[in-house]
Amino acid sequence: MEYTIRKGKVKDMPAVLSLIKELAAFEKEANAVVVTVADLERDGFSDHPLFEVFVAEIERKIVGIALFYYRYSTWKGKTIHLEDLIVQEDKRGMGIGKALYTEVLNYAHQLGLKRVEWNVLDWNTPAVDFYKSTGARILEDWQVVQMDSEGLRNFVENRE
Repeated sequence: MEYTIRKGKVKDMPAVLSLIKELAAFEKEANAVVVTVADLERDGFSDHPLFEVFVAEIERKIVGIALFYYRYSTWKGKTIHLEDLIVQEDKRGMGIGKALYTEVLNYAHQLGLKRVEWNVLDWNTPAVDFYKSTGARILEDWQVVQMDSEGLRNFVENRE
C-alpha cells in the first residue's frame, strides 16, 4: 500500500487529534488529552503558529503524524522538538513512521538547525532501538521535569 507524506493543513486537525489520542492510549495515558480540534486549529494555523505537523496519508486518509515545534537552546540556537510521532496501529510496519521521522530530520537539516530532540518512554524498546539505529543518542543522565496546571496553581498560590 502506498502512502504520501505532506505538510498538515487546518482541515487535518480532527484526524491529528484522533492520532494524538491513540498515542496517549498507547502510552497508558488515555485520559490525559485535553486539547481540542479548535485548539489545534488555532495554535497550528494562526499568524504565529505554535507547531507544525507532517501527515502520512493512504488513499487520502491520515494514518500518521509527526508534530513538532521550535525551541531555542542557549548553547545551540534554534532547534526542533518532535512532540509526537505516531502511526495508526494497523498501519505500522509499512515504513510510515520512518518516513515521517525522516521528513522532520530533513526539514531541520534544510533549515540549518543544530538539533532535533524528543522524548521516548524507556519501556518503548522498539522506538528506542529504532532511534539508536538512526544515530540518535539517548541521554540517560537527563530526566524530564514537568509541572502541570495544578502544580502551577499550588506554586503560585503558596509561595507567599
